[in-house]
Amino acid sequence: MKISFQDKVSDVTKNLIIINVIAFLAQMALPRIGIDFTDSMGLHYFGSDRFGIWQLVTYMFLHGNVSHIFFNMFALWMFGSTLERIWGSWRFLVFYLVTGVGAALVQELVWSLSYSPELLAYYADALLTIGASGAVYGILLGFGMMFPNAPIFFLFIPIPIKAKWFVLGYGLLELFYGVTGSADGVAHFAHLGGMLFGFILIKVWEKRARASRNDGWQDFY
Repeated sequence: MKISFQDKVSDVTKNLIIINVIAFLAQMALPRIGIDFTDSMGLHYFGSDRFGIWQLVTYMFLHGNVSHIFFNMFALWMFGSTLERIWGSWRFLVFYLVTGVGAALVQELVWSLSYSPELLAYYADALLTIGASGAVYGILLGFGMMFPNAPIFFLFIPIPIKAKWFVLGYGLLELFYGVTGSADGVAHFAHLGGMLFGFILIKVWEKRARASRNDGWQDFY
């Protein structure tokens, strides 16, 4: 299967990018009229009075700055369109939301395990996570599983890297950062959570395809 990143952006991928951009503009504009959009829609710790169940979804459409949204949307465009074409729009959207929500749940768990009850009681309202990175890492994982040998080029490295090694490297790097506390201010375990939930979902789909007595991945496509 020939993969081209020059094709037209597929519908769900395009609409996700548009929604993210609109939400980012709202983050900048609404505080001027007294509405803290980031606080109400970003992911708070579930023990905080500021937590709302909707935040498990809405947080992934918010971003901290221009570079944050640019790199997330670039990765979404680069890998998402290809997955959407082979999976179909509905399945791709489910995958995006499941990995994003899964990343949020992992982040909530990490918060719970990282602080004592006393510290959580004091800092609960200050804990906040935003960004599409969890879902994007899930998409990256999905691309690596679907096209393990697809070459990926870095801007300043002329040698291509196979997608499977690219994904593995990113996963190990996030694990290292998360365990060591390096690159503070980034939800590294949420990124890993997106990859974990993406892996589980793909395996569930694969198992269902085999159970239907079709040719494994053929039905999955």
